[in-house]
Amino acid sequence: MRRTAVLGSAGTLLVGTLIAGAIAAPAATADGRHHGDSATYGATVAAERAAKKGIDWQDCPADWALEKPIQCGWVSVPLDYTKPNGRQIKLAVDRIGNTGTPDERQGALLYNPGGPGGSGMAFPRRVITKNAIWADAAKAYDFVGFDPRGVGRSAPISCIDPQEFVKAPKADPVPDSEADKRAQRKLAAEYADGCKERSGWMLPHMTTPNTARDLDVIRAGLGEKKLNFVGVSYGTYLGAVYATLFPTHVRRMVVDSVVNPSKEKIWYQANLDQDVAFEGRFQDWMKWVAQNDATFHIGTTPEKVRQQWDALRAAAKKSPFGGVVGPAELLGLFQGAAYYDSSWVPVASIWSAYLGGDTQALVDAAAPDLSDTKGNASAENGNAVYTAVECTDAQWPTSWQKWDRDNTRLHEDHPFLTWSNAWMNLPCATWGVKQQTPVDVKTGKGLPPVLITQSTRDAATPYEGAVELHKRLKGSRLITEQDAGSHGITNLVNPCVNDRVKSYLLTGALDSRDVTCAPHATPKP
Repeated sequence: MRRTAVLGSAGTLLVGTLIAGAIAAPAATADGRHHGDSATYGATVAAERAAKKGIDWQDCPADWALEKPIQCGWVSVPLDYTKPNGRQIKLAVDRIGNTGTPDERQGALLYNPGGPGGSGMAFPRRVITKNAIWADAAKAYDFVGFDPRGVGRSAPISCIDPQEFVKAPKADPVPDSEADKRAQRKLAAEYADGCKERSGWMLPHMTTPNTARDLDVIRAGLGEKKLNFVGVSYGTYLGAVYATLFPTHVRRMVVDSVVNPSKEKIWYQANLDQDVAFEGRFQDWMKWVAQNDATFHIGTTPEKVRQQWDALRAAAKKSPFGGVVGPAELLGLFQGAAYYDSSWVPVASIWSAYLGGDTQALVDAAAPDLSDTKGNASAENGNAVYTAVECTDAQWPTSWQKWDRDNTRLHEDHPFLTWSNAWMNLPCATWGVKQQTPVDVKTGKGLPPVLITQSTRDAATPYEGAVELHKRLKGSRLITEQDAGSHGITNLVNPCVNDRVKSYLLTGALDSRDVTCAPHATPKP
């Protein structure tokens, strides 16, 4: 799952985690069919239409920052799949052809990086940049990216003015009083109202099942009989829902860093589980910082590093650095270290520089750039989609007493992210749109084996999610990266993982049993 700063607190990163609905207890439609059946029919109609029309590929617009030979196009999908001939929205897609021979080509490989709210449009650039991990797959597949509904150029939604969204400093997410909680609750309710005011026409249709249906329409528009798909973080949930709704349409599917698909987890409990996992991974990083004290001079033990973190937070709260970096902004920076190993050295280096007297490096890294209006609009859009999908996918508690009780208890032993995460998701408590029931993810007739990859210490998508999906998808294989915790392990150098993903994509071959891999290399200062 992916998170960014939101409301009065720091947001949390979530490179991809979410679940969806519109299947259980479907409502009857005017023609007598049930909502779920009607949406299935609508998806079939839309896919047939897309297959007939195809995609008009052109050079990408200059401001899309996608160099040749990447091409761009559009796929039209119904806003509401129960009304396939009603209002349509356009989804942005891009592609780069396979680098091998025509005989080597196996079709298109679609990619979703997570969110919800993440764009996959950069995926074809892995060929341009000669990404070694994906070079062999690129010989066999066209790499195809897309902006999911609501994201980027695909009928983008918004909940608040982007410049207001990024404005800093925000309130400390950890409340000191009931007044602090009331202020955060007010901000969350206002955000929910803003979503409905600015994007109300889209919100009822911003669900994972609808995005899965969109994925099938894109498949058809590409002229593909079956889907080849790689999903990371929230992309794993999108893939799981697609596999449930369209089992016979799947050819190869890799899901990496898995959202727990249990209906009981989506989404409220999933976020509470995430708070526990983030605390554990933050502790992993602090231990590493202590082990490298000769480089960073932050603390010689994890306890001393934690004391420095508490001191840094307190200093930012008393007087925000540069007038803009308070505790919320610090969390926005430091949670990167809990998300990705690639952030371990940069974040520790910035912290070390601050302790050595260089506050500006910290401000530059953590403060918003109000001059980057395009980037700020993208960040606000991503957060709007995250909120819309999470809130519309599933039922959320409406009782503030429950939110307060659960997060107060959790914060005692897991203070790193708990309250920030609570405020980010609290708009779902007052969501102005009917909330759905999550899909019951399971194996349908005709579903081929799915490859699942997961690290045991992942913060954004705890390991238990991969185990749960593995149970639900019969014939799937689970590759576990032991004693590692970076999010999105198919993009890291670990031959034990990389070679198996490559073999599966190229031949469909899987190990006869699940595999446990040693961790990828630990970052070096």
